[in-house]
Amino acid sequence: MKKALVAFSGGLDTSFCVPFLREKGYEVVTLTLNSGGFSEAELKDIEERALKLGSIKHIALDVQEAMYDQIIRYQIMANGLYQQSYPLMCSDRYLIAEKLSEYATKENCEAVVTGNTGQGNDQVRIDVALRILAPHLTNLAPIRDHSLTRDQEKKYLTDHGFEIPPKHTSYTKNQNILGVTTSGSEIDEVKEPKDETFELTRLTQTGQTYAEIEFKQGLPVSLNGKQLPGHEILKALNSLAGSHGFGRSHYIGDCVVGIKGAIWFEAPGILSLIKAHQALEQLVLTKRQRDQKASLDAIWAEMVFNGQFYDPLVQDIQAFLESNQKRVTGTVKLRFRQNVCAAVEISSPCSLIDRKVADYAQRASWTGEEAKAFIKLYGLQSVIASSKKPPKE
Repeated sequence: MKKALVAFSGGLDTSFCVPFLREKGYEVVTLTLNSGGFSEAELKDIEERALKLGSIKHIALDVQEAMYDQIIRYQIMANGLYQQSYPLMCSDRYLIAEKLSEYATKENCEAVVTGNTGQGNDQVRIDVALRILAPHLTNLAPIRDHSLTRDQEKKYLTDHGFEIPPKHTSYTKNQNILGVTTSGSEIDEVKEPKDETFELTRLTQTGQTYAEIEFKQGLPVSLNGKQLPGHEILKALNSLAGSHGFGRSHYIGDCVVGIKGAIWFEAPGILSLIKAHQALEQLVLTKRQRDQKASLDAIWAEMVFNGQFYDPLVQDIQAFLESNQKRVTGTVKLRFRQNVCAAVEISSPCSLIDRKVADYAQRASWTGEEAKAFIKLYGLQSVIASSKKPPKE
């Protein structure tokens, strides 16, 4: 009998896939990845649902640390925001493709299956990744492949004696270690949702709080003096920064599939780390380093958003980041207060502020005559060009 591995979330689309594939002659194994969006109770419910639907085996994996080590670490180094706004909260889709490929081989499956509907960005990210990671596997997306509607999915499940997964809200929510995205309802009309819609960024702290983050070679290694793995620092900042209301934003972006999409997102931890990291870079990188890096940062973020994480250029940029960040070492103190995060103190053994050379606008190790000569030469070409008038036609 043929065997298929289904990326299973327990929602309507992936719930439909299990009995549908069984009816098509497949044995079905289900795989759920927890990238930070499921509680233990939810994972248990998902497993029970998968087995009731006919899965012969259910696998649950925690990929929070893997997501940090493989993707988020470079996101921090690259100050990775798609279109200077969206903190790439979709990047866990690459872990879905990777683990589908890995466990399909382990379970002797010939097909991998997703609940992609043909309407969103995730199908591009997952399918392109699967073509690179597992070209030998058949990639099935039954809902997209058969152009099914949600009403047809619901009817199929009820006709076969299965419960329809409950719809908890009028919104579509996705959560992982980076935070929560919310879409649907009035958000699709580019209107602000009610405050109770949000989960991580409810303002519960009225005063101000300081957080000290130590970086080594571009990555956080401790929070308030306590050494922690990077993914744990990220989760701690989700809680701390979120309690001050920081990290909530509205975003209208250019989707992979060629349309505009509106969402609200809550990402207090990663936005705090990027703010601290940028402040440290200002202190330790040269102007040329920062100028060139900014363009590569933007390319990295755009390619990750657009389903190209495994493209050779992304690997090249990440190699550049590993080199570029060797001196991005130091400590940054952040202040959180009423929806605002600010970097207020920065120190580094690699600081390019050298008080023996100069104090900005106060004292310098060169003379006034030397400064005057430098300015004359520095602006010489601009002065000459400005004096030349173009010939009349």
